[in-house]
This record gives sequence, structure tokens and C-alpha cells, in this order.
Amino acid sequence: MTMPLREHFRRQLDGIQDGVLEMGSMVDRAIERALQALIDRDVELARVIIEEDTDINRQGFHIQNQCLSLLAQQAPMASDLRMIIAVTAIVSDLERMGDHAEGIAKIVVMMQDEPLVKPLIDIPVMADRAREMLNNAVHAFMEKDTEAAYRVGAADDEVDRLYDRIYQDLVQVMINDPSTVEPSTRLLWVAHNLERIADRATNIAERTVFAVTGMLPEMDVSTY
Repeated sequence: MTMPLREHFRRQLDGIQDGVLEMGSMVDRAIERALQALIDRDVELARVIIEEDTDINRQGFHIQNQCLSLLAQQAPMASDLRMIIAVTAIVSDLERMGDHAEGIAKIVVMMQDEPLVKPLIDIPVMADRAREMLNNAVHAFMEKDTEAAYRVGAADDEVDRLYDRIYQDLVQVMINDPSTVEPSTRLLWVAHNLERIADRATNIAERTVFAVTGMLPEMDVSTY
């Protein structure tokens, strides 16, 4: 018995959303492992993360192609069209988040075993918060939960505060000892990558609200 066209479309769209969930998990794992590589100064793990970024990119390309195929084969209603548009934007943000995790891994490779200019206290906390935002944003998208999406946007302020504190601390380290400029700059880039991950989680939250309501809010406005 032939499946009704609408039911077939819904199943395809559900499959695409499941792909977004899988991609989010891949990115979360990359961030987690990149921070672990930094903490352990594990260059080999960092190189694995760099190599595996192609898997994240491949997943994103696959989802984008599924979206294009669905648009070409069907004439989606407004709500479904918004969902497909949101997915393409979310996948792009997830790809960039994977790139930021890869960027942290590349910094680990550059650092090798050079001594840290300051203990890793705020950076791991910042990474935890950014990962929470990522996971909460993907969950909000899967559940079409706009309230949860807005909470993701509000959580970005804490990440911004942590980034500002790390920045000020490292600038002071460089002022006190100019020989630390290069290693301090590397840690600044780690923090910058985490800050960008949080921003892109906020983007996902914004696209979730768009998919559900048709409105595109601007959540990435710091209030701290």
C-alpha cells in the first residue's frame, strides 16, 4: 500500500530533524574532547579531533542535501517551510561550532607541552556552560519549545562574563610579564572559540523560535 504523500513528507522531515540531533551530539563530543585535550595537553587526541571534523561537515552536507531534496519534491506548507529553512541555518551553525572545537584542538597542537601562564579555572567552566547551551538549544529545537529557546539566549550572559574575566586576567598576565604574550594569546583564542560556540547556540535558539512562530528574535544582546 502506497504511503500518503503528506505522511511520507512528515517522515522525511522527522528524519532530517533526527539528523540535526545526531549532529548536535557530534559537536558536543568534539567540544568536550577538545577541552580534555587542552587540560591533559594531549596532542594526539587533539589531532584526532581535527581529523574527525570532516565527519561533522559530512553530516551537515547530508542534512543540507536532504532539505534541498524535500523542497524540490514537495510544496511544504508555511510551518514546514520555516522548519526546513531553520534546519539549514542550524546546520550551518553546528558546522561552525565544530570548527571552533577544531580550532581549540589546533591550539593544543601549537602549545604542545609549554607551561600554562595561568591555571585553567574559568575556561573549563566556560566550556561547560557553552555545552549546556548547545544541548539545551538542540533540545528546544527538537521539542519546538520556545520558552526553552529563550532560556538559552539568556544563558549567554554568563558565558560573556566568563570571557570578559578570562580576557582581563590574561591581559594582566601579559602586562606583568611580556614574555607570556604568545601563550596568553593562545588561551585567549581558546576562550574566544568557546564564546563563539555559545553565540551560535543562541543562533540555534533564535531559529527555533522562528520555526515555531515565524518571528526571528534577536537574543544575542548582552545585558550584563
